[in-house]
Amino acid sequence: MRFISVASAALIVFISVPSFAQEWIEYKNQGDFFGINFPSEPKVKDITYQTQYGITLPGHVYTAEEGPSKYSVTVIDWTNHKQKHADLVKSCKARGGEGDECTERSAIDMRGAMLYATWNMMENAAKVTQLVYAQVDLVEGSELHFVNKDGSRTYASLFMHEDRLYLLEGTVPPDYPPPLLSQQTMRFLDTEGKSIRYSTTYTNGFPAPKRAR
Repeated sequence: MRFISVASAALIVFISVPSFAQEWIEYKNQGDFFGINFPSEPKVKDITYQTQYGITLPGHVYTAEEGPSKYSVTVIDWTNHKQKHADLVKSCKARGGEGDECTERSAIDMRGAMLYATWNMMENAAKVTQLVYAQVDLVEGSELHFVNKDGSRTYASLFMHEDRLYLLEGTVPPDYPPPLLSQQTMRFLDTEGKSIRYSTTYTNGFPAPKRAR
């Protein structure tokens, strides 16, 4: 199993797998370097995303629905964040900014990207029920569960890989099983479209470890 979370592993035992495997599709997106199972071909929407320290990044949202349940993957492209922060500093100085106001913050902005995205998800939740460490093929991230104001439940996972932020969400009605199976199929792809699995833990921003054979 690629996705590792102690709390979610216990829940998966009680979910019926055969119907999921027969009806859902295996989706791959080479442009954003990921693969996942969806209930149908997802709709794709271009978005812009504002980071904690004020730069705007491009992204895509991939969404598929199955009855009242909704599944999505949001990918935010951080690959050009250093240049965007340099432009922000230049603009700040040009308008007369001084001191901390014009500090270059590209490193801390990226290092805090998952935490900031987690907060954005939690902010409007009626109740947060879980926040734990997780991995996909040894790419580290986190898993977040919360109840929405309408009573529906969202199970989310967040990862960063090769300067891309991945936000996985599954939202179901109150009486539905946990929407974990889509996230369990998440995988990262290389430039040839092959799934990546590392031999040791991968942390974005540090040299990538060797791949497992």
